[in-house]
Parts: sequence; structure tokens; C-alpha cells
Amino acid sequence: MARRLLATVPALPLTAAGYLASQVLRAANRKDLPSFSNADASGLFGDPESPPLRFVALGDSSLTGPGLAHLDNIWVRRLASRLATDYRVELISLGVGGSRVQDVVDGQLEEAVALRPDIALVAVGANDAIRATPTRAYRTSMAHIISRLEHGAGATVLTGIGDLGSIPRLPHALRPFLSWRARVFDDICASIAVSRPTTVKVYTRGPISTAFWEDPSLFAADLFHASDEGHRVLAEETLPALRAALSIAIRRSRTAF
Repeated sequence: MARRLLATVPALPLTAAGYLASQVLRAANRKDLPSFSNADASGLFGDPESPPLRFVALGDSSLTGPGLAHLDNIWVRRLASRLATDYRVELISLGVGGSRVQDVVDGQLEEAVALRPDIALVAVGANDAIRATPTRAYRTSMAHIISRLEHGAGATVLTGIGDLGSIPRLPHALRPFLSWRARVFDDICASIAVSRPTTVKVYTRGPISTAFWEDPSLFAADLFHASDEGHRVLAEETLPALRAALSIAIRRSRTAF
């Protein structure tokens, strides 16, 4: 049945947009589920005597850890801790819960560029896919973000979009459509990254998607955001892309002299 539904979803975006928005609004306002505040993941990690590395994150609530027991469990802080074995890492998170790609352009991008990060990380798109942002608008805004960071950062990690159909809070009837939307938006991110030599795309279609479909404990109590264990999975699966971006940043810094 799910396969048959997936076969029909490419014809749905225009006719389903209003229904999608209404159902998402209903899911977002469920009174039987908790809501959580956002946190600032920024911090310093590692030996002060180690070489400095500035790590700037832009995006949505995936960076702010709603519902987590401890701040250090946020996946970008986990990543900063991994880098801190060799560097004095300054993590600056500009993420704002609920952000869409245009919000990042309007409210986070120029600050990130001004910070001149060694590595930038962009994690935005889930809210765009869920809330019916047109794919062309998403592509244009994301391409602008990556283009600006290409000149303002040593290298960029672009997370892309995981399989949104796995989110328990969202209506079952919409899950095939949201899985399809997520893949379309993730493909947009991949197509942008492949044309940018300093951008590395996280692979979201393997263990990340499988894990979130198979293990409900990866979601927080609001059944929407990732739990502590979910953030651990995100960090582990993002680490290879982060390592690759670090190598690019190091090569670029050497050629600058």
C-alpha cells in the first residue's frame, strides 16, 4: 500500500499543499504531547593550547536540542568534542528553532560569514519540506547560502534532509508524501554540494533514515525532535562528512600562505 501511495505522490504537491499545512498545524498543536524550549549549543572544547578551530552552525531546531536531558548531548556539541582531541574548538551555533531556509538567509547567514569559520555546518530544510516551501525557492536560497559560505568559510558541511516520514508526530496518511518531499529536498542539497568543491554533503539515506524508522527511542517525548540517542546517531553519521570538510579547510589554509 505504501509503495502504491509513493508512486502517486509526485502529482500531489499543488493539490495537497493546503491539506498538508492544516494537518501539520494540527500535529504541532497536540495538547497530549509536551513542548520543549530551545538551547544554545555554543561553547569551547579542548585544550586551550591546541590549534584553534572555529565551527559555526546555521539552521533550525535540530541545532538547539529541544527535549534533551543535557546540553552536551546535542549532536553539534558531540561533534565539537570529537574535534577537540586535536583542536581548541570554538562552536558558535546560530540555529533558531522553526527556521526555514529563507530564515537562515535573512537572520543567520551574514553573521556566519562575518565570523570567518574554519568549518560551517548548515542544517535546514525539514521545516521547508513539511510546510510546503516550493522546491525552486528552496534551491535558490540554499544555493545562495552555500555560495556565500564558499567564500566565507574554510569548508562547509551540508546535512540535507533525512526521511521525514519516520516522524511519529506527523499524520500517518501524510508519511509517504513527506518521505517523498524529504528525498526531493535532500536531492536538491546533494546537487548543490556536488558543484561546490568546499562543501561536503552528509549521507542521509542510509543508517540515519533506517535508524529513525526502526527505533522510536530516537525521538524525544514530543515525538518530533530527536532524543539524546537520536542526537548520538546524527553525530556519528555526520562525523565522516565533518572529517572530510576539515581536510578541505586544512588544505585551503595551507594554500593561502
